[in-house]
Amino acid sequence: MTNQEVDIQRIYYANNAGKYDSMHLYQKGEHFLALSILAGMVDFLEVNSVLDVGAGTGRAMLYLKEHSSILKIKGVEPIAELRNIGYQKGISPENLIDGNALKLPFADDEFDLVCEFGVLHHIKTPSIAVSEMLRVARKAVFISDSNRFGQGSLLNRFVKSTSYAMGLWPLLNSIKTRGKGYIITEGDGLSYSYSVFDDYNIVRDQCRQVHFLNTQDAEKNIYHTAGHVVMIGIKE
Repeated sequence: MTNQEVDIQRIYYANNAGKYDSMHLYQKGEHFLALSILAGMVDFLEVNSVLDVGAGTGRAMLYLKEHSSILKIKGVEPIAELRNIGYQKGISPENLIDGNALKLPFADDEFDLVCEFGVLHHIKTPSIAVSEMLRVARKAVFISDSNRFGQGSLLNRFVKSTSYAMGLWPLLNSIKTRGKGYIITEGDGLSYSYSVFDDYNIVRDQCRQVHFLNTQDAEKNIYHTAGHVVMIGIKE
């Protein structure tokens, strides 16, 4: 990621920190459904500690704390303005810290579960972040993010999946974004074309089980019809 792209993202989130939650949280939306699924996984896997990567204003941290008051929860968030909103909500600076998803400041297997919500499509090299999540996770990773192959019209989805399978997607995406490789929207800032399925092999290689769930309405084949997907990798 270039310095210019990093600056664009930091300025966007700094300017929108005060309305970040209202812009990104929708009652009964995909993020709330994903959080409910995560809470169930915390119980199912008997998780005692969680790291939220790209924690923003701490919404997932607070949700999980309400679910289990004894759960150890930390968050990493590089934008100071977003962290400050989290501190105003009562999260301590010790638990919501500055950090980079590409180089997490934690030891191997330090947390039972590591999660992220809608962060990877804002990272130019998401596979590095996923590898870092797997490194510091002892039991599982929980990835809730976009799926390009389930977004857009039927023709659009067909073109994306076919070109990706043929190795042509990077070229088409470069043409689509006029060589930048990213787009900028008012509601989501700077983002890259991403699918949770892009990082399936990385998760599969290090996990005993991998599960997928759609958090937006979809048909039977979620790869082609779900615009937002949860991937859960269970290591042990």
